[in-house]
Amino acid sequence: MKNIYIIGIGLIGGSLAIDIKRNDPETVIYGISRKDATLEEALSLKLIDKKATLDDISNADLVILAIPVDATVKLLPTVLDKISDSALVIDAGSTKLDICKAVENHPKRRNFLAMHPIAGTEYSGPSAAISNLFVGKTNIICEVEKTTFKLQEKALELFKSIGMRIRYMNPEAHDKHIAYVSHLSHISSFMLGKTVIEKEKNERDIFDMAGSGFASTVRLAKSSPEMWTPIFRQNKTNVIETLEEYINNLAHFKKLMESDDFEAVFDEMKNTNHIKDILEGIS
Repeated sequence: MKNIYIIGIGLIGGSLAIDIKRNDPETVIYGISRKDATLEEALSLKLIDKKATLDDISNADLVILAIPVDATVKLLPTVLDKISDSALVIDAGSTKLDICKAVENHPKRRNFLAMHPIAGTEYSGPSAAISNLFVGKTNIICEVEKTTFKLQEKALELFKSIGMRIRYMNPEAHDKHIAYVSHLSHISSFMLGKTVIEKEKNERDIFDMAGSGFASTVRLAKSSPEMWTPIFRQNKTNVIETLEEYINNLAHFKKLMESDDFEAVFDEMKNTNHIKDILEGIS
């Protein structure tokens, strides 16, 4: 795939560009963005080789959408309209059901592969792009059977070349599971940050007293609201379900403390220590 067009040159799109180019220097990476300043920055950082527009993607071998999920839902049908019959389109959104539904009856549905690389940081924009972001990370692929086999093979070869592990899942299961392991953790981080900001009016106190535990827990609160609000909107039902369970657990913990049942508090934390075994090996 020699002509690759990336729509959205931020953390994910830019990091994909870096690794794809490193593995195949002959590939030409084109960048597409609503903002010319973003493309200029991407050019200066050598994430892309050339600027492009949507009208140019008829020349694409591969189009990667790495934009907010609400924008993907709107733009994906248009992208499929414009590509050649041999081109592949993939998206990297954190929700999959609405995106897959948006093109389920499109004449070129066979040219689309829905994916979600479980990788990232709390930073955004072209300057956030880093090399080897995807090494050892899981890439969830949904509805692979709806993509023509030859394009599946090309995509899997690309994903494996930049170090991704592959897992297959249907969109409904993906959105349900990701609400627990990703979306809830972002909400928790945002709300912890909100609570501390509202309680500690003197920001110097926060700075002086914040330890590594607070910093690591609130890290995700630095994530882009422009990206995460559409994710919460698209996965609203699953996110609300996870929030209800989380709130119930918080309320239970509070009651244990109110009743001075610290033996039960100990047991709650001890039982939860099992999470370290589950997460062992995840960087």
